[in-house]
Amino acid sequence: MSTTAIGTDRVGEIRDSMLSNPLLIRSELGKPRTRGLLLPEPSFVYGFYYDRSDGGVPEAIGHWRTVERKVADGQLKVKRDFQAMNKAAIKAGLVTADEHYQFRVTHDIGVSLDQKVKNELTLPDIAFGKPPRPSTPMFDLLEHKYQQKWLEEQRLADKAKKKKKLREVKIGKIYETRSSILRKHVTKVEEPPIRPPPHLRKIQSHLDTFRTPEARHAAFKAHWLESAARKGIYGNGIYEYD
Repeated sequence: MSTTAIGTDRVGEIRDSMLSNPLLIRSELGKPRTRGLLLPEPSFVYGFYYDRSDGGVPEAIGHWRTVERKVADGQLKVKRDFQAMNKAAIKAGLVTADEHYQFRVTHDIGVSLDQKVKNELTLPDIAFGKPPRPSTPMFDLLEHKYQQKWLEEQRLADKAKKKKKLREVKIGKIYETRSSILRKHVTKVEEPPIRPPPHLRKIQSHLDTFRTPEARHAAFKAHWLESAARKGIYGNGIYEYD
């Protein structure tokens, strides 16, 4: 690493430790920022060196090396037979867990290697788990077979609905009578017009606050449109909210 990686204007001696301090190192133009870590030589081997050549991955995938265990005649009992020990303990009249534990300590019954191999059952050639789903019928998708099937189902459903409507009993027309018409009719009550007192009927208005007749007409029209949503007889009150 060159000295340009650190600050240029520095007073004093430039030490090698300055090139390993990330707070003093500056990023060079066109190069990534360094952290002051030195890489080993190209001949450096990472991890543990293994000088034995065993064929590599192809040989490991091709076969599996196993080493047969050689056991002496006196060491054939490699596994304790708990079924036989429990059976013998019950025959001896032992019931509790402590009694069974003491019996197993004093009566060690093991299974020989040859007997263990003979008693082991071969597993059936089965695969555990869920079976794979069937493959997607690509030809049916390309031919829009599912769309045609859905359209046919909808067509049959509509035909069944039409047949059901035809079977229903048609209700005849209901004729209105005088009583039914009178029940539904609501008599409209007209409100009496507001009349000013007799001595004020002939007095004309002295104020006209609108600039033009068009503005007066527009204001009264807006008032008439909003009167339906306001309270009061003349629609001058507050707005009504349901």
